Amino acid sequence: MTSDTPVIVHPPSEIGGRSVQAGEDSLGTAHSVADVVDLLSGVGLELSPDEVATTRLIDWRGGGPGVWAESPA
Repeated sequence: MTSDTPVIVHPPSEIGGRSVQAGEDSLGTAHSVADVVDLLSGVGLELSPDEVATTRLIDWRGGGPGVWAESPA
């Protein structure tokens, strides 16, 4: 993965977690910022939890890095 590949953290799913995608590749499901760090590390992008929460490389959809579950109806 190159540093200009867009990373998308999708909105929380109904069953929990957020899908993480880099370019066209699905990296897996994250349940915390630490999980996002681990998933990105697996493709060669080394970021700290603080960097993951603030970098412009990541498009946080459906809420920022503090949102991990759907709000109750």
